[in-house]
Amino acid sequence: MISKTPALPFMDIGDEPCDLHVSSVTKHYDGFTLNSVSLDVPRGSVVGLIGQNGAGKTTLMKSILGTVHIDGGSIELFGRNVASLSQNELVELRNRLCFVGAVTAYPNVMTVTEVAHMYQFAFRSFDQAAYEQFATRMGLLPSSAGKKVKDLSRGMGMKLQLACTLACGADLAILDEPTAGLDPIVREEVLDILREWMEDDRHSALISSHITTDLEKIADYLVFIENGQVIMSCERDAIDMMGIAHLRSAELERVLADGLIADRAYVLRHDLSYDMLVTNRAAFLRTYPDYVCDRASIDDVMVLLVKGEVR
Repeated sequence: MISKTPALPFMDIGDEPCDLHVSSVTKHYDGFTLNSVSLDVPRGSVVGLIGQNGAGKTTLMKSILGTVHIDGGSIELFGRNVASLSQNELVELRNRLCFVGAVTAYPNVMTVTEVAHMYQFAFRSFDQAAYEQFATRMGLLPSSAGKKVKDLSRGMGMKLQLACTLACGADLAILDEPTAGLDPIVREEVLDILREWMEDDRHSALISSHITTDLEKIADYLVFIENGQVIMSCERDAIDMMGIAHLRSAELERVLADGLIADRAYVLRHDLSYDMLVTNRAAFLRTYPDYVCDRASIDDVMVLLVKGEVR
């Protein structure tokens, strides 16, 4: 008897405490809808948010940050529904949240030191010693202390954001493409800093990135958004269990007829063969030892989910 495997996994965190809980959030724009999106960021974890440009990742992050008004659903920060809070309570809660964007949005005429002073005024919990430690390690201090934002490279601008935001005493970091456009060495430095920040189990992070190799190194969970909907969420290790089966037409028809894949199968057609997403590569190869099924990367999974057809 063939044991069926689910088409796609969805994360179940049980009773774990969450610093962020998004439930059925909807936001309508002309031509696009963020459609009933739900996700959790368990305390002490990194959740990687993946998907194509225009899939809804930035809209979701803006909804979490409160810069756009949602049309439906709810958002909880640190166990409290933000819609039920007074303005003072909301400000207090959002002080435990920090944001790093893909673009360094500080005024161009400000110097590195002036940006840090701005954070001191904005955040009561800003730790000047921690900022100096981060900034020195990342090469911002002392050499670039007087440099203006407009004169910073893409990498140095990202390091300035990280040094400032991680020194704010926040418990939850929202990062939108933090390593985009950085060379491999700077990217690794940024990831090292985030890893060290995460060593404190009270810190959590939601990271959007197109560089899936970075998420393979740092994420505990992955959430995939396509066309404004979450179509897969899982522990990072679940990707290691997946495979891409390379099948001829007759082989594909046999697998589909056998019903190994429960619910639906994601299949990408090529000129002379088909690729099929397999959520349990080991089980597939036990059932079909003569078929080819390679290990899947995050990129492989994304391609099948976006370009493949559902059978």
